[in-house]
Amino acid sequence: MNVYQTLTRYKAWADELLFAKVLTLSHEQLIQPQPIIFGNLIRTLNHVYLMDYVWQCHLLGIPHGLNTRNSEQHPSIEALFAQQKAMNQWFVDYASTITSEQLSENVAFEFIGGGQGQMTRSDMILHVVNHATYHRGHVADMLYHMSVSPPTTDMPVFLRDVACHERSESRV
Repeated sequence: MNVYQTLTRYKAWADELLFAKVLTLSHEQLIQPQPIIFGNLIRTLNHVYLMDYVWQCHLLGIPHGLNTRNSEQHPSIEALFAQQKAMNQWFVDYASTITSEQLSENVAFEFIGGGQGQMTRSDMILHVVNHATYHRGHVADMLYHMSVSPPTTDMPVFLRDVACHERSESRV
């Protein structure tokens, strides 16, 4: 397993654990005003999904059609979880099939707020994983303030509990 496969699998695993906890919250808790730019917990999770979609579109070379990073609208938490799960699987599959030559390709794009950008495919994947990790921290903080313990989504725990298990199974 290469580093991009490990990272995208890690993201999928961590998001799954986080959503499992978030799905136990009431609608009121999900939309409770929070001191964060996205306004509440569900909009923070929706932001992560939407930005994953933007980067997926950049990688595919297709327009995303979004004009904001902070959408007022969001699906139900159940629908958002299903969408995020499918998106995470897309990134896992993408990382499993992309070649090292493709990883080093530069991709030009336009930032949502305006301006041109260019990144390698490998840097885009790293950004998607890092961005989600950053916002899982925001969600964990919101959960703590609701007296709800967030799940442990640290990379070493993933490597111990999941990646090592996957490596052992592939040797059998």
